[in-house]
Amino acid sequence: MKDTMTEAPMTLTQGAVEALKKIQEENKVTGNHGLRVGVKGGGCSGFSYILGFDVKKEDDSEFMIGDLRVFMNKAHGIYLAGIEIDYSNGLNNRGFIFNNPNAKDTCGCGTSFSA
Repeated sequence: MKDTMTEAPMTLTQGAVEALKKIQEENKVTGNHGLRVGVKGGGCSGFSYILGFDVKKEDDSEFMIGDLRVFMNKAHGIYLAGIEIDYSNGLNNRGFIFNNPNAKDTCGCGTSFSA
């Protein structure tokens, strides 16, 4: 059964897409892999974000953002709906930034949150 959503529950900024494409090329990520976005327990605020390339799993939803395949475990949608993922390449701050409207509290480093 193919579960492809027509509308992505999240957005990736142009900076994030460019950074992800560069990572994809540098690591020679194959076509059967997609970007996995999710959450896991842990971090100083309760949940940490998952962001990396992976193969699709049974409980995943799949959607396209531009020409990037994105996978998300269906159970993670409650925590990630409406999230915007950005990338900063500044002198003081470099990396992915998660702007999550579902987060009630975030840690100082921005990679964990509570819901």
